Amino acid sequence: MGHSRFGDRSDVNLSELAFEAIQPSLEKSELTAKEIPYMALGSMGVWSEEPLPAVVIAEYCGLTGAGLVRCEAACASGSAAAFNAYSAVRSGQMDSALVVGVEKMKQIDTPTVLEIIGRAGYYMWEFENFGMTFPAYYAVHAVQHMAKYGTTEEDLALVAVKNHRYGAMNSLAHLQQEITVEKVLNSSVIAWPLKLYDCCPITDGSAAVVLASEKKAKELGVEDPVWIEAMGVASDTANLSKRETYVGLEASVRASRMAYRMAGISPKDVDVATVHDCFTIAEVMAYEDLGFCEKGEGARMVREGETEVGGRIPVNVDGGLKAKGHPIGTTGVSMLAELTKQLREEVKPSRQAPMKNYTALAHNTGGTGHYGYVTILRR
Repeated sequence: MGHSRFGDRSDVNLSELAFEAIQPSLEKSELTAKEIPYMALGSMGVWSEEPLPAVVIAEYCGLTGAGLVRCEAACASGSAAAFNAYSAVRSGQMDSALVVGVEKMKQIDTPTVLEIIGRAGYYMWEFENFGMTFPAYYAVHAVQHMAKYGTTEEDLALVAVKNHRYGAMNSLAHLQQEITVEKVLNSSVIAWPLKLYDCCPITDGSAAVVLASEKKAKELGVEDPVWIEAMGVASDTANLSKRETYVGLEASVRASRMAYRMAGISPKDVDVATVHDCFTIAEVMAYEDLGFCEKGEGARMVREGETEVGGRIPVNVDGGLKAKGHPIGTTGVSMLAELTKQLREEVKPSRQAPMKNYTALAHNTGGTGHYGYVTILRR
C-alpha cells in the first residue's frame, strides 16, 4: 500500500499526487508499473484539472497498457474501485490489480464543493427544491437520533475530540491538532446541531493498494499477506423522503451483514475498524449499523471510551475522515491502507489497536447512505 500526505496539496497536480501513493505501493509489492495488468481508480474528479483522470494518471505513473477503469460511488468511490479490482482478481481474470483513490478538492471554493457534494443524492429533489447540502442531510440524522435516543451535542463533540487526538498522532493526517469538547461546542454552527468541528475538512490526497491472487502472492514471496475476506455492498433510495428511518443508514446495515456472513464472523470478532465519519453523528450511527452495539447505544460507546485504543473496539484511530481528511474518492482506499498497517502492527504504539483475531473492518458510504461498502480484512 501507499499513502500521500492529506491536506491542501496545491504543491502538486493530480497525477503527481496519485504518484505519491502508487510508487510506494509498487515498491512494497516488488512489482513494476509495467507488470500491473489492471488499475481501478476511485475518483469523482469534478473539482480538479482532470475530469477524466484514469488515463492521465496511468500515463504519468508508467501504467499505460494496463486495463483501466474509473469508479464513481460518491464518497464510496474508493471502495467501489477496490470492489471492482477485487472482483477482477477473485474471478481469475487478473492475477493482480492496482487500486488507487485520488482527489484534489482544494482547487475550487468551498460553496462550489458543497454544491457538488450536495448533488450526490437526488439533485432535482433535495438540492434543487430544498437547497440541501451534506451538513443539512446529516443534521437531519443528528436531530432524529437526539430525539429518539437522547444523544447530546456533547456526545457528538466527544467523537470529534477522539478523532482529532488520533489525527494528531498521524503524520499523514490533514488536521493534526487536538481539540476540546468546549472548542467543538463553541465553534460556528453549520447546520444545527452540527458545528464546524463536527464536520470533516475538504481535503486533497491519494492512497493505493496492490491486490494479488493467492498464487501471485506466493510468486512474489509475500510471507505475511493481509486477505480480503469479504466485501459487502448495498444501496438505498436516492430520495431521502422515501426512507423509513433517519437514525441509521440501511445500506450500512445490509452491507455489513453481507460481509459478516461471507467472512463467517460476527461484529465481536473485529479488532479495529475505520468507519465513515464525514460528520460526528455518522460515526455514532455506524457503531449501531455495524452491530458494534444495539441501536441507540452509540453515544454511550463514545462516553465510555469503548472506541479508543484499549477499548472494546478501537474505531478511526488514524483520525478518521474527521481529522485525517476526506478526499472523496480516496477515502475507501485510505481505509484499506490504514487497516493493513494496523493488522501488520506497523503504526505508532499510541494508536495501534491490540490484535486478538487479526481482523479489521472498513466501512465506507457514499452520499447519505446511498451507497454502502463494508470490507473485512484478516491477517
